[in-house]
Amino acid sequence: MMRSSSRSRNTQNLDRTVCMTNCPTLIVTVGLPARGKTYISKKLTRYLNWIDVPTKEFNVGQYRRECVKIYKSFEFFRPDNEEGLKIRKQCALAALNDVRHYLRDEGGQVAVFDATNTTRERRGTIMKFAEQNGYKVFFVESVCEDPDVIAQNIVQVKLGSPDYIDCNTEEAIQDFMKRIKCYENSYQPLDELLDRELSYIKIMDVGRRYLVNRVLDHIQSRIVYYLMNIHITPRSIYLCRHGESDLNVKGRIGGDSGLSVRGKEFARCLGRFIQDQNIRDLKVWTSQMKRTIQTAEGLDVPYEQWKALNEIDAGVCEEMMYEEIQEHYPLEFAMRDQDKYRYRYPKGESYEDLVQRLEPVIMELERQENVLVICHQAVMRCLLAYFLDKSAEELPYLKCPLHTVLKLTPVAYGCKVESISLNIEAVNTHRDRPENVDITRISEEALLTVPGYQ
Repeated sequence: MMRSSSRSRNTQNLDRTVCMTNCPTLIVTVGLPARGKTYISKKLTRYLNWIDVPTKEFNVGQYRRECVKIYKSFEFFRPDNEEGLKIRKQCALAALNDVRHYLRDEGGQVAVFDATNTTRERRGTIMKFAEQNGYKVFFVESVCEDPDVIAQNIVQVKLGSPDYIDCNTEEAIQDFMKRIKCYENSYQPLDELLDRELSYIKIMDVGRRYLVNRVLDHIQSRIVYYLMNIHITPRSIYLCRHGESDLNVKGRIGGDSGLSVRGKEFARCLGRFIQDQNIRDLKVWTSQMKRTIQTAEGLDVPYEQWKALNEIDAGVCEEMMYEEIQEHYPLEFAMRDQDKYRYRYPKGESYEDLVQRLEPVIMELERQENVLVICHQAVMRCLLAYFLDKSAEELPYLKCPLHTVLKLTPVAYGCKVESISLNIEAVNTHRDRPENVDITRISEEALLTVPGYQ
């Protein structure tokens, strides 16, 4: 009975697309210029793609720059500039058209529509578009009155924009401040009463306060949780693997062995390196495995153990050499080479499983300031892929050599990476993907990229 009544309700308006629970999501930013909307859009896109939710951002400013090749001044954004208004509206519609194509034809699940969207009229147009196409809409509004934060954003991000490429700093800042003024008079923030039916998060003063309204599903819930954990405080994240282990030396994967002689030397060197960096309030995290704990012991500082940071579970292949896996499980070995990200070891894990396991670590890394993570090859690849925006295909082949520290420093829209080798010899554990991944290949071809294989 319930089923037929819901069907009759849905057929009352035939030109309205029915929104199923798994229908695509359109995230819409709201806010004045220089409030961090693009920063939020890019981080959110990177996070959702990392957890395997296909997401793409659509920055209306980029469409405007492609349409109007040469930016002259803030005059373009004046509310009485009819030509400017017309172009901006065309660009917004072109972006929405591309959103539709991405969500309908390219397998996208989430689109981030990055623009000011400061008027109720513009948001109404977007809502109508979403309703016609069967999308859920979630608004992300960034409100900031702190002049220091706004000034910092202008200098860090906007001055590097193509709009100001041939402009001196002072002139660019003045022009951009006037551009903000063009939006201020018509800005209609999301309102608790007028917009009570909308789903949104309002972020005030870069995360000092939040207002969350009508979270409708799992995706929106994850978006809210993520956005409530990120911050813009300058910091660095240090990633490294444990020192070389006894099983590394023997060419065996997994297991829970202790450090080799060279691994212990690396632990001492890492301690000196961290001391020389003179890092304020550094937190140190390890897995629960001997090799990371022994590495941390060399630092002579407090550390925290995370089970989530344990190495990928190789199941029946634990403590085997690649040659032995090829000999005993040639089909498994080939299947892993065909799709290393999704392949799951028998009774073990896949990289896809590992990403899910590491999500709480990423959330906590976003919340913290300076952290050193001492982990394992597969784990480090997953963490690195998140920070460097690498795809699922690239992730399992990222190079994370032993006895090397990666220093990640968040910058405007991405991450600066410094690779620091501590000059302690270690075996090579990186295996490139072989060209021949066919299950009928001979052993020699399967083992061609195994480190040290002759």
